[in-house]
Amino acid sequence: MTEQATYNPVSPEKAEWLKSTIRDIPDFPKPGIVFKDLTTLLRDKDAFSYVIDVFADYYSNMKPQYVAGIEARGFILGPAIAHKLNVGFIPVRKPGKLPARVISQSYQLEYGSDKLEVHEDCVNKGERVILTDDLLATGGTASAAYSLLTKAGANVISIGFVVELEFLNGRSKLPPGVDCYSIISF
Repeated sequence: MTEQATYNPVSPEKAEWLKSTIRDIPDFPKPGIVFKDLTTLLRDKDAFSYVIDVFADYYSNMKPQYVAGIEARGFILGPAIAHKLNVGFIPVRKPGKLPARVISQSYQLEYGSDKLEVHEDCVNKGERVILTDDLLATGGTASAAYSLLTKAGANVISIGFVVELEFLNGRSKLPPGVDCYSIISF
């Protein structure tokens, strides 16, 4: 079990501002779903910079050694957060993308299954890792990435998201006791 962070610097006004930078795409990827498109937040230099600063402030006292990012938008957020924290970055990739020996974790999706991979030497046993991605929906991908990093030997101290879709209850799929932080929620 890891320590729980209590820092939440996002005011209701800032949360509403960030929400206003996110575009809704109706019926994507299938009818009835309203996709939260964070590419519009990412292209807004002020919103993107603010998000990275919030994550860095939140995580600074946790003393991570790495930030891991889940493909694909975790690759945008993770290195920027890692840079601010002056730590390394670990890519969590789809199968067949990493050149050295890997370990894998399969997981179920609504419409089938998928797999994530990391290099088997991405961390030394017990090193402190923060896992990040853009959005927490059903929790399957984040839970798989957590399991994969733990299998690699990481001590995953927190899982962070820009957006959490609370109505999908994805937090319930994440390991109990691990810190979970979302900047904004719908």
